[in-house]
Amino acid sequence: MSMTADYLELSDVRVEFDGFRAVDGVSLTVLQGDLRFLIGPNGAGKTTLVDAITGLARAAGSIRFGRTELLGRKAHRIARLGVGRTFQTASVFEDLSVLQNLDIAAGAERGPVTMLRARGRTPERIDETLETVGLTAHRDLKAGTLSHGQKQWLEIGMLLVRDARVLLLDEPVAGMSGEERTRTGELLRRVGADRTVVVVEHDMDFMRSFADSVTVLHAGSVLSEGSVAEVQSDPRVQEVYLGTAPTDAANDSDEAVA
Repeated sequence: MSMTADYLELSDVRVEFDGFRAVDGVSLTVLQGDLRFLIGPNGAGKTTLVDAITGLARAAGSIRFGRTELLGRKAHRIARLGVGRTFQTASVFEDLSVLQNLDIAAGAERGPVTMLRARGRTPERIDETLETVGLTAHRDLKAGTLSHGQKQWLEIGMLLVRDARVLLLDEPVAGMSGEERTRTGELLRRVGADRTVVVVEHDMDFMRSFADSVTVLHAGSVLSEGSVAEVQSDPRVQEVYLGTAPTDAANDSDEAVA
């Protein structure tokens, strides 16, 4: 796929469950290299929106990756188009080594005979990914022995070896130490330089440190969008997060999206 086609565009996306509209007319565009954070109160529709993008929730409207419409496609076909996601709990094969996890992810398109074939050397793409996610020294360790943060990095690596061009990350730093949060933010900046990355996040300190732009969801709709500074100074965002009138919230801007 052409590098110039690497953008994610949502137009009037709606998701309903038994008459309840969980996502209500969301439109947004995320360009390659723009590390976008998606924030909002619990129940705002953030994870449901990611489910819609990845084919796990039926939606109306339009979701395009470049010129390709994603709505109506099966989840595995969307993944093959280069759209990858992580979940709050890392989905890795804990009894296999870090290297084996990456090899399985890289070989998702290969048949079982090829998958089981012993390799004379590690493919260059896997070596590069190990270096990118900081797990080269842990390549032969079982994934189950990794720290929580390292498991998240491995899961991101499993998307990278499949050449995912859109990364949708659901609360990637939840439960991490301060050092792991910093390393994760640096990792996201590296991989996001030439990819389209959306981070669903509740950690506002992490957002302030690493977000290029922010979209705020509330009640299934886009409430505010812009830079971190623009979003934090928006009275509507302050009111939603603080539960107070905008005039009361004005003096608490540092806490407004905390």
